[in-house]
Amino acid sequence: MSAPFAPELLAWYDQNAAELPWRRSHDAYGVWLSEIMLQQTQVETVKGYYTRFLSAYPTVADLAAAPLNDVLKLWEGLGYYSRARNLHRAAQTVVHDWQGYFPSSVEDLQKLPGIGRYTAGAIASIAFAQAAPVLDGNVIRVFARLTDLADDVTQPNTQKRLWNLAEEWLYPDRPGDYNQALMELGRTVCKPRNPLCGECPIRAYCLAYERGTQAQRPVKKAKDPTPHYHVTAGIIHGTQGRILIAQRPLEGLLGGLWEFPGGKCENGETLQECLRRELREELAIEVEVGDEFVVVQHGFTHFSITLHAFTCQHIGGEPQKLGVHDWAWVTENEFARYSFGKADRQVIDAMRKRKGMLF
Repeated sequence: MSAPFAPELLAWYDQNAAELPWRRSHDAYGVWLSEIMLQQTQVETVKGYYTRFLSAYPTVADLAAAPLNDVLKLWEGLGYYSRARNLHRAAQTVVHDWQGYFPSSVEDLQKLPGIGRYTAGAIASIAFAQAAPVLDGNVIRVFARLTDLADDVTQPNTQKRLWNLAEEWLYPDRPGDYNQALMELGRTVCKPRNPLCGECPIRAYCLAYERGTQAQRPVKKAKDPTPHYHVTAGIIHGTQGRILIAQRPLEGLLGGLWEFPGGKCENGETLQECLRRELREELAIEVEVGDEFVVVQHGFTHFSITLHAFTCQHIGGEPQKLGVHDWAWVTENEFARYSFGKADRQVIDAMRKRKGMLF
């Protein structure tokens, strides 16, 4: 049984769908690229990145052939860099195993790196008109209010019930438009706070609206306090005006990005002791730690950091790849060739503003 509200929802979508660059074509490559970029990222932020990516890599074969460092550089600032690494790996898999054509089934799509059940359903329905459900944060919110769901939507049993509901309510005649309409409704009308119920085309079907509980839906467990860490980084000077940077391991947090080397402080350590220890452990070098140059506050998904960047002088040891993927001595003008995370880009910005102190 398809959703009873589908005709009203689709009529609303036909009139109100936002003009987005990835909606101009149902090409699977473009749909996939947009869905990966939209994971945990605002639509307005994605627009520019999407256009630049398609300009740099017009086809999946172009993306597959690109060096990973170039892909990460183009992704710089979009965050959640594992998406970029998986994007690159998936492109290579499509080219090598699927002759450059994306698979059309949910099952095969989920075999590609970085594609879970939601993303597979979105690609299959939008690009291939497959009757595949989707369930992202926007759709969860819409469904929780439509059914006045009092259960915690973060729990596995509740998630399973919501997926079953998504399958039951799927509209097979226009599955891609229907799925996009649900997501658009959640993004623009059925908002997390202060939903615009007066503008909702399907409020007649909404139990939460009828009962006045829309502000209490969806139900989510309160988040645990966010851990905070102090982290050090060295602006390490060598010869001929060069500075040492290191590439993080390819897997894990900020994998493959470059940084000013250092690491997290342990209990009882001073910042200077931490930096010297981390540089020995990761690069086998000795430095003379100078003044604290800049302090940067930065938040990640599950924790936050205070980054303390110190000017340093390299005094011993040839850098080795002990805890890093790679390292390089570079000049200030060469920073633009490398992809850095946001915190390190703030250090670079501070260096440029105070150029006379360093170069």
